[in-house]
Amino acid sequence: MNQDELKALVGQAAVAHVVPGSVVGVGTGSTVNCFIDALARIKDQITGAVSSSERSTERLKSHGIPVLDAATVERIPVYVDGADEIDHGGFMIKGGGAALTREKIVADLAERFVCIADESKLVQVLGNFPLPVEVIGMSAAQIARRFKALGGEATLRPGVLTDNGNPILDVRGLRITDPLAMETEINQWPGVVTVGIFARHKAQVCLLGTAGGVKTLTF
Repeated sequence: MNQDELKALVGQAAVAHVVPGSVVGVGTGSTVNCFIDALARIKDQITGAVSSSERSTERLKSHGIPVLDAATVERIPVYVDGADEIDHGGFMIKGGGAALTREKIVADLAERFVCIADESKLVQVLGNFPLPVEVIGMSAAQIARRFKALGGEATLRPGVLTDNGNPILDVRGLRITDPLAMETEINQWPGVVTVGIFARHKAQVCLLGTAGGVKTLTF
């Protein structure tokens, strides 16, 4: 089974975690696109969606799924999103698609985070995937120096601005053995909008696409 087939498989499996009659949180990325397509088949059973990116919003609307402003929603039962890496504690690195801040906002509304990924994303220790950090432009060099002191090499992602209009630093060379502590530390740095460590907003469930089918991990 190739990667696209695995993504389709977990996208379809995630629909079973959607609470009928509710608003569902929808993330961003190629695996989430498969979930959106599967969600379209039960769109009459949900009130609508809160989306974490302009791209996902467009795809949801193309299927006739109402997209609600996050400001009008107090809680959502389930948020479904992918990950660039996930460890065995449910901690994740996200932001490869540059939507990390809005993803974290929607995750904060959710009672339950369901991560959908293929088995290549499951790791022992986070950090092999470059850590995305959305920053205010004037702080980029200063933040890069802070990462250098931690042993990381931060570079601006070329030609990319987030939906919020900010640049992204990608940090290579980190070994994130304590995701919660590192997320807490980096969040304090002036100029950081969001760091792509999802520890406070970790996954409760991961639907992992494997050659043998969908494997469910709970944390």
